[in-house]
Amino acid sequence: MLRSLSIAIFVLLLPAQACADTPAPPPVITLRILDHTLTAEIAHTPAAREKGLMHRSALEQNRGMLFIFPTVDIYGMWMLNTAIPLSVAFLDEQGIILNIANMAPFSTVPHYSAKPAKYALEMNLGWFTEKGITVGHQAHGLDQAPVAE
Repeated sequence: MLRSLSIAIFVLLLPAQACADTPAPPPVITLRILDHTLTAEIAHTPAAREKGLMHRSALEQNRGMLFIFPTVDIYGMWMLNTAIPLSVAFLDEQGIILNIANMAPFSTVPHYSAKPAKYALEMNLGWFTEKGITVGHQAHGLDQAPVAE
C-alpha cells in the first residue's frame, strides 16, 4: 500500500510541477495619454525591472512596459540584450512626462530622467512622437498600478 500511495502522490505533484515551469504572464495595466490607450506590462519588482524587455524580438502595437520604481529619483534606462528599438518616457508621481528618449537596440548607453521620476514607460520607437505625445502630457491610470518592491 505504501508503494501505491507514493505513486499517487507523485502523479498528483507532476501537474503542479509542469505548471510551475510555465512562466506566468506579466501583469498588465491600461493607461491613457491624451486620447491614446495602451497596455503596459508591469515591471515593479527588482527582477522584472532588471529583465525589462530583454530577449524579445517584437512588441505589439500600443503595448509597452511600465517600470515602477520604489522611490522618486533620477533613473537611467539602457538596452542590454534588447533587440527592439524603443522610446522611453520618464514620468513623475502624477504621471506627467518629464522627458522622452529614443534608445537603440543592444546599446548600453544609459538614458536618464531629466528630473526625479517614479515611472518609465517603454514603447516601440517613435510611438510617442507618432501620437503627438510630448513632455508635459499626463499618463492616466497609474492609480491602478501596484506598489514597487
